[in-house]
Amino acid sequence: MTTSVSTGTPKRSAGQASLAPAHRRPKGWLWRWCKEVGWKHLFALVFIVYCILPLLYVLSASVNPRGTLTGSNQLFQSVTGEHYSRLMQTGFPRWMAHSLYVSTATAVGTVLMAAAAAYAFSRFRFKGRRGGLTFLLIIQMFPQMLAFVAIFLLLLSLKDVFPQIGLGQHLGLIAVYLGGALGANTFLMYGFFNTIPKEIDEAAKIDGASHAQIFWGIIMRLVSPILAVVGLLSFVGTYGEFILARVVLQHQDQYTLAVGLYVWASDERNAPWSLFAAGAVLAAIPVILLFMFLQKYIVSGLTAGGVKG
Repeated sequence: MTTSVSTGTPKRSAGQASLAPAHRRPKGWLWRWCKEVGWKHLFALVFIVYCILPLLYVLSASVNPRGTLTGSNQLFQSVTGEHYSRLMQTGFPRWMAHSLYVSTATAVGTVLMAAAAAYAFSRFRFKGRRGGLTFLLIIQMFPQMLAFVAIFLLLLSLKDVFPQIGLGQHLGLIAVYLGGALGANTFLMYGFFNTIPKEIDEAAKIDGASHAQIFWGIIMRLVSPILAVVGLLSFVGTYGEFILARVVLQHQDQYTLAVGLYVWASDERNAPWSLFAAGAVLAAIPVILLFMFLQKYIVSGLTAGGVKG
């Protein structure tokens, strides 16, 4: 016969015993959290504020009735939409159409030319292949703007032979952009093409596919992430480019956005700053939409599992 001795301490169930320590935080947990994780949140917050404040300032200036930048220190104190309506009566719509045309043509041309060159360097073995890759690597070390004097003289001479691609023509500006972007983008795509297993090409050849069918039907689908990246970078780079566009385009009717907005802001005292700010806000919309559209394509691992064994 056993007897139980009461100690006077109430017994806890297993569930209560396991939950009790969870409410107790160890000493110094806040400092340890800040040291390990919290500084990342603080850095992200500072970076977000640093990026958003200039955008809010420009947006506030675009709706400021006074039409000055100094009066926009108090954000959104007064709001009007007359600057956007006046913007449509200026040369801004024509400049924006020119920028979209030049940037889209340059992006498409860059993707096609760089993809074709990268495919040749990646899949074929020919004389001068290594030297060609080295030459492309050397070319991208020198910015294109260093040669704007030579570009000006070349387009000036070319205007007498081929007026459509000479000085003062959008096709000439597109040709200049394509020449400058081909080297770096080809080398960038070449590294991505090498990640595509060659067994895919060999299997397609056994099935009777030609090089063109392999390139357009298989390879171009598998390398869609790098195509999206190259197209996006090319579009953004030429959409806001100023130096070469200012050298090539001579007349106001041919200006792109960067050149046209610069002409507005060149006179600091009498510049229409509210129109300038409204134009900057509208000019950012195509880039934002393009980023949102291509976001799902900028991924990796599309070829994972393409070849087994």
